[in-house]
Amino acid sequence: MTAPTPTAVRAAADLAAIREQWGDLLAAIEEPPAAEWPPREARGFLDQLAAADADRHAAEPVIGRVPLTLREHPAPLNLSALTAALDVERDLFAFADHVASRVQRLPRAHRTETHGRYRYPTDTADRDHPARWRYQTAASPGSRVHGLHWAAVWLEGRALNDAVPGAEDLCTPLPPLLLDQLAATARAARRQVERVLGRDGRTTDLPDPCPWCGGSLAARTRAGGEPVVLCRSRGACSAPAEGRTRGVWRGAELAELWGRLDGARRAAA
Repeated sequence: MTAPTPTAVRAAADLAAIREQWGDLLAAIEEPPAAEWPPREARGFLDQLAAADADRHAAEPVIGRVPLTLREHPAPLNLSALTAALDVERDLFAFADHVASRVQRLPRAHRTETHGRYRYPTDTADRDHPARWRYQTAASPGSRVHGLHWAAVWLEGRALNDAVPGAEDLCTPLPPLLLDQLAATARAARRQVERVLGRDGRTTDLPDPCPWCGGSLAARTRAGGEPVVLCRSRGACSAPAEGRTRGVWRGAELAELWGRLDGARRAAA
């Protein structure tokens, strides 16, 4: 098997990012949009609500397997998140249908003879192979019943031309033009998800000064959701570094910064 092309790798990475953030997007539908920094999921961590967050995330895989188009959901509090989820789900389902129509072979049929008459019944094992993408019909949602997560995984496999154990000839490699279209679709969907979640690389100037040196603070989000805060004093910042870059906080380091900022606000109130 030849190595995947840069386009294939990029498409697979974008599809993986979509499914990894899908639970967060579904959870955001039921929460009011947060315009301020830090992002909602970071604020929950920094406020020491890890237990509540763990309970919420424990339920997400179950929710994530059920397509929005196939289930009832309560009145949304965040219409932007609902719109993004519906758009991404629709686009990936439709593109999986398109890819399957181009590269996935039809189920095999076997010739049988009964009393001199020949019949060609469908091989049900081949038809129902778990790696096969099945189309939606009036009687069945097909592979859509497994939700966006499976659509993203299936499309990743097609982008990388992964072999299907036991059915190596199930799919042919994607033609270059179709691979380009898949990469563009995946990139647009990822950007839509990350824009709604506030993970699209934006920079926000924080109103609070650095609690150590008084310098101005800027918060940045990155693809994947890790927020970073930088003190514009950088090397001159008097905040303790302890093995990290001075004047930069990320991940668990944000807890101390957030605690200091919250304490300063309370003291000033």
